[in-house]
Amino acid sequence: MWREFRDFAVRGSVVDLAVGLILGAAFTTIVNSLVNDILMPPIGLLLGGIDFSDFFITIKGASYPTVAAAKAGGAVTINYGLFVNAIIKFVIVAFAVFLLVKQINRLKINLAPAAAAASKTEVLLEEIRDVLKEQAAKT
Repeated sequence: MWREFRDFAVRGSVVDLAVGLILGAAFTTIVNSLVNDILMPPIGLLLGGIDFSDFFITIKGASYPTVAAAKAGGAVTINYGLFVNAIIKFVIVAFAVFLLVKQINRLKINLAPAAAAASKTEVLLEEIRDVLKEQAAKT
């Protein structure tokens, strides 16, 4: 059982997956900073100085100016501004992954050997086979 586990763990695809998860976690930090620190402030400024992360609806409790204040006060809230931020982050990550996969596919070397041209004998044999199939189908 240990040998099977070792073989599974050192298989190339598992190691690639582990590297991908580590890079994905680091990439998530970068995307979070991009959305929260670069994209959302100008968008909020264009909309009149609004911070999307403070868009919420209080279901139960008093009215609060921010999500943090509502949580500190024990209010039950629907934080749709944070949801908008999450959607923007997802779109950025999905687009970045799309570009990465597209570039990898573009750079991928075709390792399959080119199909050799059929010899005259093979072509003749294929024609004979096709004629025999047609005759068998007619009978």
